[in-house]
Amino acid sequence: MAPVTIELTTADDAIRFGRSLGRQLRAGDLVLLAGPLGAGKTTMTRGIADGMGVSGRVSSPTFVLARVHSAPDDGSSRNGVALVHVDAYRLGGDLSELDDLDLDAELESSAVVVEWGEGLAEPLSEDRLVVRIERHPDDTRTATLEPHGTWKTRADALP
Repeated sequence: MAPVTIELTTADDAIRFGRSLGRQLRAGDLVLLAGPLGAGKTTMTRGIADGMGVSGRVSSPTFVLARVHSAPDDGSSRNGVALVHVDAYRLGGDLSELDDLDLDAELESSAVVVEWGEGLAEPLSEDRLVVRIERHPDDTRTATLEPHGTWKTRADALP
C-alpha cells in the first residue's frame, strides 16, 4: 500500500481520525507520530486514547517520557488493551534511553504511540504505522500514513 494522505481541517478532525485509529489498535501495535512542534501529535493521541477506551487524561509526556493509560477493569475499554504514550523529543537520538523504557516488553500487552520516535523506535516492531503530520500556514494539517508490515493491509480500514 502506498502512503495515504488525509486532510485534517480542524483539531476535531485530528481527534476523529485518532479515534478511528484507536478503535483499530491491538496489543503489539506501534504508531509513530512525526511532525513539528504544534502539529497536533498529542491532540491525535487524545483521539487514539478515546477510541481505545483507555483511562486517564492524555497530555504530552515530554518530561516523564512515557505514560501508561490502562484499560479499565470494568470492561468499558473497547479492546482491553492499554495505551503507552511516549514522547521521544528529549531523547535527542539516544537509543539507550529509549531501550531503558523497555517498550518492546510493553508491546506484548499494549499499543504504543511514540511522538518524535522516527529514527529511534522503528526497531521495536516491523508492524508499525507512521503518521506524518504537516501543519500548513492556514493552521490546517495533512496526515500522511506510511504503513509497514501488517499495517499495509490494515490501514485500508482507516478514513
